Amino acid sequence: MDSTADAAPALPDTAEPHDPWLWLEDIHGPGALDWVRERNAATEAMLHDGAYRALEASLLEVLDADDRIPMPTKHGAFYYNFWRDAAHPKGLWRRTSWESYRSDSPDWEILLDVDALAAAEGADWVFAGAALLRPDDGEPYRRAIVRLSPDGGDAVEVREFDLEAARFVPGGFALPTAKTRVAWDGPDAWYVATAFGEGSLTRSGYPRTIRRVERGTDPQAAPEVFAVDPSHVLAQVSVDQTPGYRHVTAVDVIDFFNTRTSLLRDGRWVPVEVPTHVRVDIHRQWLLFRPQQDWDTAGGIVPAGSLAVAPLDAFLAGDATTTAVFTPDAATSLQSASFTADHLLLTVLHDVSSRVLVADPAAGWQLRPLELDGDGHLDLSVGAVDEDDPETAHDYWLVSTGFLTPPTLSRGTLGAGAPLEVKSSPARFDATGLEVHQHFATSDDGTRVPYFQVAPADLVHDGGNPVLMNGYGGFETSMTPSYSGVVGRAWLRREDNTGRGGVYVLANIRGGGEYGPAWHRAALRRNRHRAYEDFAAIARDLVARGVTRPERLAATGRSNGGLLVGNMLTRYPELFGAISCGVPLLDMRRYTRLSAGHSWIAEYGDPEVPGDWEFIRGFSPYHLLDDALAAGARFPQALIWSATSDDRVGPAQARKMAAKMLAADIPGIWYRESLEGGHAGASDNRQSAEMLATS
Repeated sequence: MDSTADAAPALPDTAEPHDPWLWLEDIHGPGALDWVRERNAATEAMLHDGAYRALEASLLEVLDADDRIPMPTKHGAFYYNFWRDAAHPKGLWRRTSWESYRSDSPDWEILLDVDALAAAEGADWVFAGAALLRPDDGEPYRRAIVRLSPDGGDAVEVREFDLEAARFVPGGFALPTAKTRVAWDGPDAWYVATAFGEGSLTRSGYPRTIRRVERGTDPQAAPEVFAVDPSHVLAQVSVDQTPGYRHVTAVDVIDFFNTRTSLLRDGRWVPVEVPTHVRVDIHRQWLLFRPQQDWDTAGGIVPAGSLAVAPLDAFLAGDATTTAVFTPDAATSLQSASFTADHLLLTVLHDVSSRVLVADPAAGWQLRPLELDGDGHLDLSVGAVDEDDPETAHDYWLVSTGFLTPPTLSRGTLGAGAPLEVKSSPARFDATGLEVHQHFATSDDGTRVPYFQVAPADLVHDGGNPVLMNGYGGFETSMTPSYSGVVGRAWLRREDNTGRGGVYVLANIRGGGEYGPAWHRAALRRNRHRAYEDFAAIARDLVARGVTRPERLAATGRSNGGLLVGNMLTRYPELFGAISCGVPLLDMRRYTRLSAGHSWIAEYGDPEVPGDWEFIRGFSPYHLLDDALAAGARFPQALIWSATSDDRVGPAQARKMAAKMLAADIPGIWYRESLEGGHAGASDNRQSAEMLATS
């Protein structure tokens, strides 16, 4: 292999001038960490007073509450759950029976005590999930893959776990810490995607090769079975062990929105011949297709955002006939799909409120609404309980929540009426007198952009209300109504010095998935500015409606949402009084060179390409700051925060932005960096409460 294949391309002649803050990109460098500690101390000295400590304690009470719903996953006879509380900050992986789960005090069998493991091994382990090996019919589940992160980041150590003995398997499968993906291939083999050495990673830092590792063999010596181009995002393999429907599937993830899917048939990979923008899923005898653009097939156009199906064997044999299951309209988009034994459950959004539909394959995939109680602005999550168990083959879980509606877990059986409540969470704040309304603002190009407003029913429209705006606007991710005891306590019921509580606003700007792929594509790459224009339009609408005024308006966002509010800080500073910018992208000139940034080129563009940099600079806050300073802008107060262990976005961009603003003597700029927690900014409830109270 060409030894230069993984090398970063040289900057074009249009490269930016020297950056004096590049040294802060050395994540664990002594000088950079000294700077972080100094900034942390200054921020904490300013912020961590008695009121902060009281708020932090209140939020920790919400996060550690014993009466939260322990969300279950069924495997065989048991219902599994991962749980953190005050006594177990790192958490317990546990399971119980259905009869026990339904009780007020389930009798949990502890499989893994992560706190005890961390203490015994002297490592700060964070539980990152488990994957169980499907047993033969009639046999219990005996083995699992357990993923453990050393710091809350995306890189994990992988170990084989014995479910019956509740311990790691002595001498069993184990892989060192890396951005590893593993799939069982029977009890004695894994498909492994990990860092195998030189040339085994993509430029995004993810595995580009897959090897099949048999028990007792050296993974480094295992044969490579699949690989992708280094410029692509990653390679992944999954195995469906369902008897009669065993499938080994490989996916070449070209970028976030383009993939190629192949199935292993008679020792060779057989591609599913569809355009790369068509997302492919496989379930038993069915292929499912979700095109991101209009798909021109022999049977006609399948619109973007639709769901179509085809018999798997017939399609691979050359019969490209598909059947449309769901076709969106201007107000409706598909969010998720889940199979029971005989039906397909679809969750859709209609003007950003959830609906659930049931498709019947035996009736030509005819759709009908799922019978549910209640209405209004709710977020619904639906999924099969366990389609492989005859006793639960037609059962489904339903989780419902809203801004003022605590979560409820229900369970239903298709054809048996409305689902029945299993468990519900009590209210974490007093919602008396609060109301939810949906409004629409008009963006610069005339597009109507929805947003939710949670506020007192008797809200005074004199511009004096404190408002917190939240948004994201990227990667086709939908921002939906959901209950948050943290928002309720920290904002809605927290009174200012005039006795007013806060107003919370959730912005459904372009770039997200609220109205399907077209809503997302409207703010891609050179059109990224539309997401920021949408958010600014909502801010102006709040002022025009008399809800608030700029000095009373704050904006918050994380990750891509951090890039969003970074643009508010530099492009629209006159619209806001405060900004909370978390784990953000900010230096879009160098984002592809930092952490996993190369994987997001499809979303933002490639700054190494001169034509792309021309439009990327228009939404790069690190560079827009220069323009704003030259124009004499007055900036809102800003807290920029990140995490040292974030190996997805990384802390470098947040550090550099804060340093640059501080060096320009801009008042009211604060920086804080958690030393743990990965991209989430926290790896346990205490850290979460500290992060949430700070931000």
